[in-house]
Amino acid sequence: MDRFASFSLFARVVETGSFSAAARESGISQPTASKQIVELERQLGARLLQRTTRKLNLTEAGAEFYERTKRLLADLVEAEASVRRLHGSPVGTLRIGAPAAFGRLYIMPLLPEFLQANPGLSVDLSINDRFVDLVEERVDVAIRIGRLSDMNLIVRHLGVSRRVLVATPAYLADRGEPHLAEELSEHECIVYRYLNSAAEWHFTSPGGPKTVRVQGRFSTNSSEAVRAALLEGLGIGLVPTWLVADAIRGGQLQTILPELSPIPLDVSALYPPTITVSSKVRTFIDFIRRRFRSSELITSNV
Repeated sequence: MDRFASFSLFARVVETGSFSAAARESGISQPTASKQIVELERQLGARLLQRTTRKLNLTEAGAEFYERTKRLLADLVEAEASVRRLHGSPVGTLRIGAPAAFGRLYIMPLLPEFLQANPGLSVDLSINDRFVDLVEERVDVAIRIGRLSDMNLIVRHLGVSRRVLVATPAYLADRGEPHLAEELSEHECIVYRYLNSAAEWHFTSPGGPKTVRVQGRFSTNSSEAVRAALLEGLGIGLVPTWLVADAIRGGQLQTILPELSPIPLDVSALYPPTITVSSKVRTFIDFIRRRFRSSELITSNV
């Protein structure tokens, strides 16, 4: 087996904690992956992994070898990227992660232009509102909206996403339109659980900052489900403008309490720490920043 391939397989076994997962990524069977790691241990003359029925643990030698292997593989990737930079556009597969609705409504429409401008690149897009582990799932760059808590990643702040308060005209006709921020607590409010302050809505107003604690009979971890619930008339939502702009223009949703300015959400690009940023990640981030500058729905800070 190629030495670098065996090193890469070992690193992925450690990072995923699974022979099966690492084998699937490498396009080989689990028994083949296990045999290759055994052969690597034989060549090194040391046991790297302690195997039990429930988990894999690194031996002392395995932990040392993993740290050195990780640096070696990173250097190899950077060496390849350096050569590619000398010869023009980035090449390879760019693995992008994005929230579900944002990925569908904002990232997907931009990909044809991005791919046309970068013929050496392929894109693997994963859309999921869940905050995935970028290293474990081998995501090169992720777009995240809202406050960030993972400080083990490099963060590039791209801009802010404006938000609006909306509901269907039918819901407002039935329940009455609120005219004060405090009246929101008396309404059915749709709660998006992935925000840190899901049940508290924060605004600025002519009278100063306002915080309203809201509740409702429907909450969800899906931004797509928030949009669907709004359109079904289940209540009032505080949502990013890009999520409902078409429904507002079409009259299906109505904005309320215009004197309140919802606190906008940060939009950021995140990627795992490396010695230098890969050319494909840098190219994508620069592309997204340029599009943010011309967006009516997201305010760029660059």
